[in-house]
Amino acid sequence: MTAVLNMKARSIKKPWGKEQMLVRNRNYMLKRLTMLKNHRCSLQYHERKMETLYVVSGKMRVYIGEKEDALKETILHPSDVATIRPKMIHRMEGIEETLYL
Repeated sequence: MTAVLNMKARSIKKPWGKEQMLVRNRNYMLKRLTMLKNHRCSLQYHERKMETLYVVSGKMRVYIGEKEDALKETILHPSDVATIRPKMIHRMEGIEETLYL
């Protein structure tokens, strides 16, 4: 098996902060995201993709649910992990500036 080294992460500015693509291939993706305080991303929904969030620093609110009008709120702190199953509506919001994977 050959190791694959990615030397520079591509950074993309977003209205809510930024994302850096660390690894991307047909089976796997790893991003480093910065969510600014009092900012949030749009509602998301994925048919097949499962997402795992790991908070490195800061504090963020995650909304998750099967219906847009019935999302449950969870607050994540450093070292917290949340996994979002396919077909779940979700959104992340920065309570503090938050770095997460």
